[in-house]
Amino acid sequence: MSVHLLPADQVLLRLADRSRTLGDFSAIIDARSEDEYALDHLPGAVNWPTLNNAERALIGTLFKQINPFEAQKLGAALAATNISRHIAQQALDLPRTWQPLVYCWRGGKRSGSLSMVLGQIGFKVTLIEGGYKAFRHALLADLPGRVDRLSFRVICGPTGSGKTRLLQALAQEGAQVLDLEDLASHRSSVLGVLPGRPQPSQKHFDMRVWTALCGFDPARPVYVEAESRKVGNLSVPEPLMLAMRASPCVHLQLRDAERVGLLMEDYNFFVQDPDFFCQRLSALIELRGRTTVEDWQQRVRRGDVASVVEALLHTHYDPTYASSLERNFKQSVGAPVIELADRSKTSMRAAALSLIQA
Repeated sequence: MSVHLLPADQVLLRLADRSRTLGDFSAIIDARSEDEYALDHLPGAVNWPTLNNAERALIGTLFKQINPFEAQKLGAALAATNISRHIAQQALDLPRTWQPLVYCWRGGKRSGSLSMVLGQIGFKVTLIEGGYKAFRHALLADLPGRVDRLSFRVICGPTGSGKTRLLQALAQEGAQVLDLEDLASHRSSVLGVLPGRPQPSQKHFDMRVWTALCGFDPARPVYVEAESRKVGNLSVPEPLMLAMRASPCVHLQLRDAERVGLLMEDYNFFVQDPDFFCQRLSALIELRGRTTVEDWQQRVRRGDVASVVEALLHTHYDPTYASSLERNFKQSVGAPVIELADRSKTSMRAAALSLIQA
């Protein structure tokens, strides 16, 4: 049988090397249940549950309410069936040189059972010592050093000034970009929910951020938007947040009419679904008062979305953003300013090139 243990920190270093696809493993297999996998998993991992959601719940109940022996007997039977199915569906056409990395929650029975069978077949199997739990601990320990190797350039600007569009233009011109809102599936405001894109768990957001950081060249700057500590329901990892707040900034400026137009385009789902927009506006009642919010909702239902967007900018977003920026991003004071002619791709590309060439 060819199964060997590899400490989680060594697995992490191999996966952090972006020149090595999947850390030179042929595949990364998560042997946990579907729900555990959905909550978070290693970059590039595929899910081969040794016990599925329902089976894992059943075995846990038996373990607590009957006794461990009965739970282990049934668990072994269910695991054997599932492992057999995975091999029949996924492994029959694989060459002898296939070398998977396998893990479960703590590197115990579920991944051990799968690894044993794969090893008996003749595959060279690597098992993460300590499983997912140990890998996450290693990832959190690695994050500060990963951040310290990089230099950040922070894009500042009020809501609707085109920060995200500028990041996209920078990426298209070959610059290194860390788009935290994209990684968090949220636009980082009370109205920033993205229909059809639920936010990942905090653990998986951390994994996404770490994976992105591993792909950057320390010799080149990384452009990032001036975010608050929270992007929707998710927290930006503390080492990254501190580094961003201590980094050089650039201000993006765009005329109000262009900002309104940009937001109408980027948040078109609100324009197309007035009821959804009104529902989200209700979250501002505590901050802006019921009378004001109800006025906005009435205007939205009349089709006057543009005036509501403009009012939101002037009475909610701009004052909040200005206060937060001055308080948290010290290098924003006196930072260079880029004035955009308009919200077009041409203007964003020109701004991106000016930043890259500066």
